[in-house]
Amino acid sequence: MALRFLSAGESHGPCLTVIVEGVPAGLPLTEEMIAQDLARRQLKAGAGGRMVIETDHADILAGVMDGKTTGAPIALRITNRDHESWENKAIPAYTTARPGHADLAACVKYGYNDIRIALERSSARETACRVAAGAIARAFLRTFGIEVDSVVSSIGDIPETETPLEEALVFAACSPLRAPNEAAEVAYTEIIRKAKKDGDTLGGILTLVAKGLPIGLGSYVTPERRLDARIGAAMFATNAIKGVEFAEAFKNTTLPGSELHDPILRNESGHITRPTNRCGGLEAGITNGMPIVVRVAMKPIPTTLKPQQSIDFATGESAATTYERSDTCPVPRACVVLESALLLTLADALIEKIGGDSIEEMKPRFDALPTADDISLSPESKIFWPK
Repeated sequence: MALRFLSAGESHGPCLTVIVEGVPAGLPLTEEMIAQDLARRQLKAGAGGRMVIETDHADILAGVMDGKTTGAPIALRITNRDHESWENKAIPAYTTARPGHADLAACVKYGYNDIRIALERSSARETACRVAAGAIARAFLRTFGIEVDSVVSSIGDIPETETPLEEALVFAACSPLRAPNEAAEVAYTEIIRKAKKDGDTLGGILTLVAKGLPIGLGSYVTPERRLDARIGAAMFATNAIKGVEFAEAFKNTTLPGSELHDPILRNESGHITRPTNRCGGLEAGITNGMPIVVRVAMKPIPTTLKPQQSIDFATGESAATTYERSDTCPVPRACVVLESALLLTLADALIEKIGGDSIEEMKPRFDALPTADDISLSPESKIFWPK
């Protein structure tokens, strides 16, 4: 792995700590750059009370000098402002497991005597770390003209829009709900309002797009190097993500192969081109020069104001779950979290591809990467395995 990311900290502990290792030297990086993505994670629409309390800021503690990365590990600290409400206070025991959360499985796995020990780390509060680390990856990839964006394609049972993806991404950039168009924004607002009134939660589908990638990131030579596998793992490692597809993979199963795959053509200028992108920018685990398109299914989060049937493991009796402060619909806020997961994965793959200890060293290598126009194959027959 060329780029490593590690986080530590609990939801209501003193702070969250982030370490990012493998970022080359010479990358301009400031706390303000990281703050932009942290602010996007704190979108108020569909969010719970925690967003009123926290105003996240990442302090750069190491790995940056004179406004540029040094090539050493980068250390960040995000203070939990809500910690003062918990510090040195007796917290009531949490003993009724919530269906769909880490509660029951974590207590069995680690032998906890209180569910709160599990929920403090399994909480989506940790995603602030991923967003901070992802902001560093975003700054790195932008150096090479690579951008990652997202849109909320649906929430709850609202059907997906027919708005072209490029138009949807433009509208989403200015929408508080990352909606693809005005009609969807109105529908999302109403369904979230109703769910909040009912004490329930909502999931949805998010679409991520990465543009500007060269051909050749990832590999098929061993399974773990396939970039689609690595991206899928990064998506599934995010709270409440239960489904991932590239482009419209599930819908594409209804097409015959002769209609599905993206033709390889030469345009009027003589350049190799692909008129469609049904494979979502990846073939055999390798980028093919087209945008990567990832669609992600996020389930409704399990912490609901409406009680759910469970067991109180302190008494052994049936019990209804008790409410912990949470979002009604975290899908819009999840956009930047999933972008960050994709950014970190792509940054790792790019560093793996071109290598280098500094931005200055890497730029010429990136510019020299071959394109489809550079392919030159021999027409001669070959004996690949001579005796």
